[in-house]
Amino acid sequence: MRSVILSLILVLPVFARAQEILVNVYNRNILSLNGKWSYIIDPYENGYYDYRYEPYDKNPNPYGGYFLDRQPAGKSELLEYNFDRSPVLTVPGDWNSQDDKLLYYEGTIWYRRQFEYTKDKPSNRLFIYFGAANYEAHVYLNGKKLGQHTGGFTPFQYEITDFIHEGRNSVVVKVDNRRRRDGVPTLNTDWWNYGGITRDVMIVEVPETFIADYCIQMAKGQNNNISGFIRLNGPVKAQKVKVEIPELKSVTEFTTDENGTAKVEITLKNLVHWSTDNPKLYTVNIATANETVCEKIGFRNIETRGTDILLNGKPVFLRGICIHEENPMRGGRAYSAEDALQLLNWAKELNCNYVRLAHYPHNEYMARLADEMGILIWEEIPVYWTILWDDPATFKNAKSQLTGLINRDKNRASVIIWSMANETPVSEERTSFLKNLSAHARELDDTRLISAAMEVHRDPGNPNYRIVEDPFADYVDIINFNQYIGWYDGLPSLCDEVNWIISYNKPVMISEFGAGALQGLHGDALTRWTEEYQEDLYKRTLSMLSKIPQFRGLSPWILCDFRSPRRPLPGIQDGWNRKGLIGENGTKKKAFYVLQEFYMQKAKEYGDW
Repeated sequence: MRSVILSLILVLPVFARAQEILVNVYNRNILSLNGKWSYIIDPYENGYYDYRYEPYDKNPNPYGGYFLDRQPAGKSELLEYNFDRSPVLTVPGDWNSQDDKLLYYEGTIWYRRQFEYTKDKPSNRLFIYFGAANYEAHVYLNGKKLGQHTGGFTPFQYEITDFIHEGRNSVVVKVDNRRRRDGVPTLNTDWWNYGGITRDVMIVEVPETFIADYCIQMAKGQNNNISGFIRLNGPVKAQKVKVEIPELKSVTEFTTDENGTAKVEITLKNLVHWSTDNPKLYTVNIATANETVCEKIGFRNIETRGTDILLNGKPVFLRGICIHEENPMRGGRAYSAEDALQLLNWAKELNCNYVRLAHYPHNEYMARLADEMGILIWEEIPVYWTILWDDPATFKNAKSQLTGLINRDKNRASVIIWSMANETPVSEERTSFLKNLSAHARELDDTRLISAAMEVHRDPGNPNYRIVEDPFADYVDIINFNQYIGWYDGLPSLCDEVNWIISYNKPVMISEFGAGALQGLHGDALTRWTEEYQEDLYKRTLSMLSKIPQFRGLSPWILCDFRSPRRPLPGIQDGWNRKGLIGENGTKKKAFYVLQEFYMQKAKEYGDW
């Protein structure tokens, strides 16, 4: 059998041309590469480094520059590496939940997928698009290195027009999920470090000059005015572009400049605003002479005024829940439209109009389905706990992930909050880091709100006082904080005694509270890990929070139990964080119904029922 060699990369490193990420990739001409990929576990990275720990793709290959299964037999000592004889993993998907021996694995795995492709038109251009791979990915096509991407939750792509073959092709991806002190997130988190190609992979075919990016959204503070931009990529940058909204009989023509960019400004009559009770989406067609991209977009306004949050000018109470990107019954990374629908349907059953997608960008299906279902979204990047605040490379990484998230979801009406961080200890370096991130977010998108999940402080002079005070609060639109009175801070009865000191004239939301409970374990309300303890804590906490004058929403922790290596308690946790309102078997706990009833009353209070 022909040997499959993993060590020999190429004669000269050849990197694909860097491109901005294609917007609305799912509604383009695509070939899915989802399915079974061969894989090789490589904990010592022998397929990437030689015996002197020099990367093979740094130095010339003496055997003709073919990579992996293109390498002639007998030309390397690493004959152990053979994709044809290797097992397979399903892509998208994490490797931890697909193979028991990989449950805790952190390191490198090589993936390979073979495919055939013929262009629709010889002049068209091709890209390979990855929804995400955790955490660092090196991508090769037919022996050529396309590039490297860092960050586990945002999309990346490479142009492959010059590298693809008519007929059979081979794509190889080196994925490394090792945690890093200088990473985003850093070494210490409270969720499972799922490794692998965790989201969709596809080949995208576009014209030689194509619609690369666009933003079509309601102008800030307006009711009928649409603003944004269209950006073309290719040799013919200056040309006519039409934006059509057939239902409104609106057709507007713009001319892109020498950089391929046109500013979009449209005034629409009889526009129905997107809202949680009427998630109206309009078909929007963006067209050049050679291409039409279709998108469903909702138009709405989100703003704050004093201590109120206003959706289309009307005060709204955000009835939320936190969600991890995990299918609890599979115990693995959620990645499909079906996974997203399951999670959001549970949120709707809870009477939520809002979800917090913690603690990293979730897959694109979540925002697209939320658009259809009328659910508001908080989206977050994994600036979590104690990253390296004074490291320029760490900031660049965080900024890149924020940029990728905003660029991907900027046309989603459901997305109303960009979150900069979660539970970060106050320091001058940290505040500067977050301040610069928030400024970047506002530069990219001034139509949405900025927030972060901040921490609570005790008053040393009074044990029953809790203070929310943070220098970063000056830069956010909504004051959000996490608090765990009754779980990490005393017993649930302490909720009856606590007074809150919050001096900001801004809306206040509680981004987390909760208690662990093993689904099906029952006892009295003072017995930890029982459903009754969690139920009692929810009742007391909701009563306590309702006394805060600026209280405008909450997202308790969390919708479903989820895997976490920090939670080993045998017989109770067994590697799961048990703060979910739904157990790993999909069964609702008693606290689910407490929150459901509270949200029904809040909906009635705000005229949403």
